[in-house]
Parts: sequence; C-alpha cells; structure tokens
Amino acid sequence: MNNNFVYRILILTIGSIPISSFTSTNEFKSITAKRLEDNQVIQLDGILTENAWQRTTPVSEFLQQEPIEGEPASEKTEVFIVFNQDHLYIGAILYDSDSERILAYQKQRDADLSTDDRFRWILDTFRDGRTGYFFEINPAGMMGDGLLGSGIGFEPNQSWDGIWEARVARSVDGWSAEICIPFRTLNFDPANDEWGINFQRTIRRKNEETLWSGHLRNQGLYLPVHAGILKGIHDVSQGIGLEVIPYASAARKYAVDEDPQICNPADMGFDVQYSITSGLRAALTVNTDFAEVEVDERRVNLTRFPLIFPEKRDFFLEGSGVYDFSVRSGPLPFFSRRIGLTDDGAPVPIQFGLRFGGQTGKNELGFLQVRTYAVDGIPSEDFSVARVKRTIFEESSIGAIYTRRAAVGAVDSLDYPDRHTVGVDLDLKTSRFLGDKNIQFEAFAVWHTDPEKGGFGAFNDFSSRGVRFNFPNDILSIWTSYREFGGQYDPAVGFRYRTSIRRLNPGISWNPRPTTSAIIRKFEFGVNHLSIWDLYGGHVETQWTDLTPFGMHFESGDGFTSYVQSKYERLDDVFEIHNGIILPVGEYHTVNWTLHGWSASHRMVSVQGSVSLGGFWSGQQDAYSIDLSVKPWVGVLFLSQFEKNDIRLVEGHFSTHLIRFVAEWHMNPRISFVGNLQYDDVSESMGLFARLRWIIRPGSDVYFVYTHNWIEDPNGFDRFRLETYSRAATMKVNYTHRF
Repeated sequence: MNNNFVYRILILTIGSIPISSFTSTNEFKSITAKRLEDNQVIQLDGILTENAWQRTTPVSEFLQQEPIEGEPASEKTEVFIVFNQDHLYIGAILYDSDSERILAYQKQRDADLSTDDRFRWILDTFRDGRTGYFFEINPAGMMGDGLLGSGIGFEPNQSWDGIWEARVARSVDGWSAEICIPFRTLNFDPANDEWGINFQRTIRRKNEETLWSGHLRNQGLYLPVHAGILKGIHDVSQGIGLEVIPYASAARKYAVDEDPQICNPADMGFDVQYSITSGLRAALTVNTDFAEVEVDERRVNLTRFPLIFPEKRDFFLEGSGVYDFSVRSGPLPFFSRRIGLTDDGAPVPIQFGLRFGGQTGKNELGFLQVRTYAVDGIPSEDFSVARVKRTIFEESSIGAIYTRRAAVGAVDSLDYPDRHTVGVDLDLKTSRFLGDKNIQFEAFAVWHTDPEKGGFGAFNDFSSRGVRFNFPNDILSIWTSYREFGGQYDPAVGFRYRTSIRRLNPGISWNPRPTTSAIIRKFEFGVNHLSIWDLYGGHVETQWTDLTPFGMHFESGDGFTSYVQSKYERLDDVFEIHNGIILPVGEYHTVNWTLHGWSASHRMVSVQGSVSLGGFWSGQQDAYSIDLSVKPWVGVLFLSQFEKNDIRLVEGHFSTHLIRFVAEWHMNPRISFVGNLQYDDVSESMGLFARLRWIIRPGSDVYFVYTHNWIEDPNGFDRFRLETYSRAATMKVNYTHRF
C-alpha cells in the first residue's frame, strides 16, 4: 500500500461528505438567566426558598435518551438560573414519586456516578459547539467537574477541579440543589451574552437518562453543538484574573538504597494563574510537588510491547484537551508522562513549569514549558510543547503540534541531543450527517529529528502517518483506519508503542434494540479485524479477527458479551515472555474465546468478571478476572480485584497473579479516605497507598499520604515473605487566593 493510495482515500473521503452536513439547521431551546437585585442573596442550602427563584421561569421539558428515546421524562425536573456580578447560580428541583428509592452512594469529589442518581450540566461559554465545562452532583452532595473538547465519543477530562459550590436537600417529593459558580472560574467572552447550556438527569433505579436538549442517542450531553442557549449573561466580573496557590509539605521517607539523612524533607512551592484575556490563561508552577497523586494500577504485561499508563498529575492534566492529537489513531507525539518521570515511573523533580492556553477567536492554543532537576545521572532537561487547533466548519478542526526536549548545561550532546517533533492533524466531523448521524474523518502526520545525526531524518523512518474513517452511531458503528509507523519513530516527548509497521484496522458493530421487550435494552454483534505488516519487508507480522457473536444488555443494567478471536503472530526475533521461558522465531496460529459479564453497578453488591480460554503462542492460556464491589453505606466502598493467567507453553509453564484491594470512606463531600493495596507475583512486590483529603473550601486542601512498598525476600524460607524497601509519610497543604 503506497502513499498515493492513502492520498486517494483522503480526497475521496473528504469529497464524499456533503458540505451542507456541516451547517446547523436546528432550532435551539433557550433559557434566560435573571439578574439578581442588589439586595437579593442566595443562601446555599439546597432548598429553593428565596424569592429570586420564585420569580424565575424554569425549564422542564426533559426527554428520554434511555430507555425510550424521545419519550417525556418519567419524573419532572425544573431548572432555574439567576446571576449577579460575580456568580452564576443554578437551582434544580428533581421530583421523584418514590423518593425512598433515590440512590446516592458516592461522596468523593469526581467519583464515578454510574452507581447513583445524578444531575449534570455543561456550559459552552464561547458557544463554539465544541468546548465547554462539565459539572455534576448527586443527592449526597458529591461534586464532579471537567473540561469538554475531545469530540464525538469522548467523555470530559475530569482532572480539572474548578472552584464552585453546591448544596443539596432531600424531601418526600425528591431532591433539590443550589449551585454557585463564580465567573472567575470560567473563561468566556464578556461581549457575548449567549452561552451554550444543557442539562441531564439520571434516575438510576430505572436506568433512565433524560436531557433538556440533544436527547437523541447519537447526540448527548458531551456534544455542546446540541446544547441549548443561555441568554442574558452581561455586565459580570472575572476580577483581575489572578490566583496564587502556595503549598507547603513535610515528609518522612525511608528507602533501603538511599541515605537516611536526606529522606526527611520539608518543601515549599507555589502555583500562579493569571487570565491574560477572558479566554486565555497562563499558569506558573515552581518547585512542583505531586505527593497527593494516586499510584498507578498495576498490570501484568504478557506482550512484546510497552503498556501506557494514564497521566494523574493535576498540572499536566488541567487544560490538556488541547494537546489531544488524532486520539483514536494513537501517534502520541506528546505524552506528558515523559516529563518528570523516568521510563520505569520513578519521579524526577520539577524546578518549574509554565502553562498557557485557551481560546482566541477560532483558535485553541496550548503551550507548555517545563524544566526538571538533574538526578541519578540524568541531566536537567527542558521540555517544550506548543499546540494550535483552528476551527473549520461547525465541528471540525485542523491543527499542528511541536515538541522539543533538550538537556540544560554542559552535557555530552551525543547522549542528550536536542530533539524536535512536528505534527499536523485534520479532524473533519459532524453530528448532523443525514440529519442526526455522526461521521468523522481523521488524518495525521508526525515527523521528528534523527537524534544521532541531527536534523530531520528520512521521512518514512522517523515519522508516523495515517487516516481514519469513523461512523459512530447508536445502532450501527463502522470504522476503518490505516496507519504507518517508521522504524525509527520515537518522539522525544511522546510515546512509542510499535514501530516499523503498516496497520489496517476495519470493523463494524451492530447493536439492535428490541421494541417488544421490557427486559432487554439492546443486543451486541460485531467484527473487528487487524492486519499488521512489516513496513519494509511487506510480510504479515500480526493478524487477528475479533468476532462478537452475541452480547446482551438488560434494562436492569446487567449484561454479558462473548468474543472469539482468531490470531496469527510471526516472531522474527526470540521473545522472553517470562523468566527463562523463551519463544523461538516462527509463526503462531491460535484461537481463543472470552466471556465477559457484569451486574448493575447501582446495586449494593455488584460484580464483573471475564474468563478467556484457548490458544496462546505455542500452547494454551486460561485467564480469569473478577471485580467485586460492596457499598454497605453511603460514602463507604470496598473493592477487590483478582486476575490470574495460567500459561502452558511448549517452552514451559507459568502463572501470574494480580490482587488489588481498595477501601474508601467519604465522611462527607469534603473529607475522604482512600486506601489501595496491590500485589503481583511478576514484580514480586506489594504496595500500599493511603490518602486522607480534607477540602477546606474549593481550591484549598490538606492531604496526608502514606505509602509502603514491600518486596519478596529471596532468602526467606517461605515463598511469600516480604521485606520493606521503601515507605513514606507526607503532609501537604495548599491554599488558593483569588484576586
């Protein structure tokens, strides 16, 4: 497959999408915010008794997305909006004819609310139909928020923690909420008095989802283009746009391979954020500390390729959506975990970081500059990332990205050369194709310098490129993608998974919904195929076909899915899959099947698990996993996870085990405790992470974190005998000052 073929696909696909499909013809719902009089005050208690609410006209025309698309909501919801110079207030009354059955387990900030009743809303403050702020609450007062901007099929980036308040109240008629969002928390154009806004309510015991606008299953809350209009916001203040967030921490640490005299540090640092304009914000962090960040979930890797772990550090997560680059295709020219972390996950201290981003006109901008300290033979380094996305049509964009990684000071330029990466991406999409269907076309190219010779190397070797077509819709989803990754592809601030390949991945998923059943919500059938060829030799390296012969989702929230996979692998080099067990060069043909099932997460006790049996390389694999969740009281969660792989190969037999226990106690939405204990017998280590968080007020927190790591003692008489190799206790306090 040559490049001319790829270009033909690009031209034909773009040409096949009618330009008219990018033009909005919808009539938008609207709500008008009422300005509070000078003497009017909203007392946040969750009860809408103030006169200001009574004098405001609410919206209440919610329609079902699930279970019966387009039907009126089974329970009434009313939403009111008022504001003053400094704050936006949202009031909601969520009526329930059986209020004793309202579900509210969660209290932790940004918890997963798939278990609970909930009220959610978005604010598209620039009314561009593609970006915005996401918020949600539940009847227990839990608060969650995030940023929108990744497009069709992506959930909000909930790493963003905005400063806002919410209070809830329960009654025999249901529950109600009062919400206060300072205008200083939001970026917006003060000259525009119309925002996009939308609301969604979940009644969990019925698995009912209702929306005020964009209720179709191919639409939804996460697509601001389908939001209604909030009118009347004018003459409001964002202050001078300055936030100062100092922090102080004290720690006591021990590690077997470190000098105990340097393991009892105290530290200080600060973050400063400033709104340069109403749409652009800059942030500076000095002597950055990430003591409160949760540990990664352990995984057992039985492949030849590296695993990718998600970013969890707030500084890199906030505003990170602008750096998304052809996400479904996975070239990853920028992966923030390459900054401040070694390849094995050990922290590298950060001296300072500068972040700049936001919107100006039709452009979304992002810039990141970080410098790390020298540590353990690694020199101090500068990391630079610049990104721009330009809006075209109604929902589409074209963009570019640049990254640089360079050592600071006098170091051997052969070991630490300056490395540069450039990339361009095109994202054509609309959610109005043929009226109400989603369709998307992506194309990208990334190219980086040759670290040995300097300058940009041969394009084929030092680049990745590809195209993707996607038709992601409720009943029928179709996709196909073609990608190439050069043999030397390794962006210095990105992630490299597999190189020297051509990759073709078509698939189809069909999920019909029976109209005569009150028990079954939908069926699941599908085929997903992958072919990977060597980029230079042209022979097949990997080929598999995943067949979903049958799956069923019930109205109760329970369900199961089955899979059958036929797989071919070619090894051109030997592969050590386990200690001393080496797979020889050759061709491997296998077939296996998997059954995955789950019970509804809103139950007090819920479970999900899978079993996979069949061929694996030169032999057989039996793989089992089970997750058990117990929610005995509101705010209390116990989770246990177990994974086992029993591998029987011609070259040898081995088993792997991974065990995880999680305990959470959220006394109220501001005070929470999380404990996480993990063990796997591949690393032969066990780790404990425990964190107590007290939110003094939104934006100001106290953390106490304790970590303890053990490793199996090779000299122990018993197989399972552990000895400590590190432990640490840290207290951290940060406080936000707004001006």
